[in-house]
Amino acid sequence: MKRVPVYWRRAKRILSKRDPVLRKIIKKHKRGFLTTRNDPFFSLCRTIVGQQISTKAADSIWSKFEKKCKKRIVPKIVLKLSSQNLKSAGLSRQKVSYLKNIAKAFKNRSFDIKKLKKMNDLEAISYITKLKGLGVWSAEMFLMFNLNRPDIFPIKDIGLLRSLSKNYKTSYPPSKKFLNKISNLHSGYRTVSTWYFWRDIDSEDVEY
Repeated sequence: MKRVPVYWRRAKRILSKRDPVLRKIIKKHKRGFLTTRNDPFFSLCRTIVGQQISTKAADSIWSKFEKKCKKRIVPKIVLKLSSQNLKSAGLSRQKVSYLKNIAKAFKNRSFDIKKLKKMNDLEAISYITKLKGLGVWSAEMFLMFNLNRPDIFPIKDIGLLRSLSKNYKTSYPPSKKFLNKISNLHSGYRTVSTWYFWRDIDSEDVEY
């Protein structure tokens, strides 16, 4: 059973008081919440597959990738699969390389999830981005969807930028000044506001 994050209801109340635009979006989308999974390797693989492509395209490739792995997304199986086999799922050569690299890091335990959980957001992003293939956006998705951090604001996320532009009737992409204003306004619960901005332009749940 999916659980509502402990901070979710409080965040909705606070954000609704601070921002009338976001209040309307929250009222419009009464059901649903960000769901997390307790599977770091799965989440990072899902993030890599979703890099720089639409949600629809990512879902299609992920489905094929899961079939290749026989629904068992674990380092051992990813390492066993040939690069050609993985590419036939629709993955680019670069993404195949990234997936293999992450699988090795998990297998030899050079990536320590326990250490990560003790870090603050900036420290965690710095640690994650040391893995080849994982940039700031990928690290932010991991913090949101795996570590359940409440205050992540992925300002390079296309869906977020599109929704901000639409809802605040501002330019696309929004200016740095505008993004700073929204970031400060939603500070403390930017993961929650981001989820609602995503939901407002796409009824499908975003998951990593």
